[in-house]
Amino acid sequence: MRYINRYILQVIFWIGIWCLLWILVDTNFRFIRDHALAFGMQLILIFGLIAYAVPQFLFQKKFLQFFIITISGILLSALISSQFGPSPKLGPPPGTEVRPGSVRIPSRFLIHLLVMSISSVAAILIETIIYARNKEQLATIAKAELMESELKLLKMQINPHFLFNALNNIYSLSVTDSNKTQESINTLSKMLRYVIYDCEQAEVPLNKELDYIRNYISLFNLKSSREFDITFHQDIANNNTTVAPMLFIPFVENALKHSSIEKGKGNFVRISLVQKGETIEFTLENSLPSNKNKKDAVGGIGLPNVRKRLELLYPERHELKIIKQDTFKVLLKLTQG
Repeated sequence: MRYINRYILQVIFWIGIWCLLWILVDTNFRFIRDHALAFGMQLILIFGLIAYAVPQFLFQKKFLQFFIITISGILLSALISSQFGPSPKLGPPPGTEVRPGSVRIPSRFLIHLLVMSISSVAAILIETIIYARNKEQLATIAKAELMESELKLLKMQINPHFLFNALNNIYSLSVTDSNKTQESINTLSKMLRYVIYDCEQAEVPLNKELDYIRNYISLFNLKSSREFDITFHQDIANNNTTVAPMLFIPFVENALKHSSIEKGKGNFVRISLVQKGETIEFTLENSLPSNKNKKDAVGGIGLPNVRKRLELLYPERHELKIIKQDTFKVLLKLTQG
């Protein structure tokens, strides 16, 4: 019951207030006797609000019930403390002449009603502020957990997708060239080592990501005895730069798949990655076939996946432009935070 600690703090606070009033008004024991019942009713009222009324009605948006219960509790507490407690002397000293127009001292009930109202409002405000803060913290935690699970799901989508394509390439090689098959298996093992071990981290060295792309291109080149028109420009100023894993490869995979580069005839893929200071600029351009390729039965998951990961990993720290005209061009700029 977490509210107990908050209740104890409010009790200590109001004890301090009453002690201050005792010092300012009358240090005689009579002050304590006259207001002991009011103090007790005040503590009961605060406890009822914190333990029952606020969590059961206010936070459950049952506002009418909460209003009725709170007002009734305030009125009842003020009535009991004013009617059944000792009657303090609120008027002027005996023998003092009461002049017309002089300020009239409020009744004991009104004074206690004011005290109960102030303490109730204070208790409700404190509980509401604490509740709002806890809700905000829970929302932050839930958002972080959701982001983590979404990222894990997106990684699970990327890795099997790549493995499926790579195994298809190796299968096609096994029919024609056993030497290339061995080489491709060795390249694939390096890539899988990166995926299984390094990609578990939130960020990986940029050089490892580049190695992965180079290996991917090498594996793709093994599909044919002739060279494909693929260029990969790299300019890294800081070798310690890190980046989210598997962020660029979907664009490369998409370009190799949809550029019809295997058919030759001027089809190409141009890749560039430049890192300077806190920015990473990745550009990719590939040719477009004259006849649109039919989508495979599995369907592409790369580009929507990357967009989602960028939103989660680099919010307001990335720019992504995809331009499709005579060629297909990707412009991605990341800012390290």
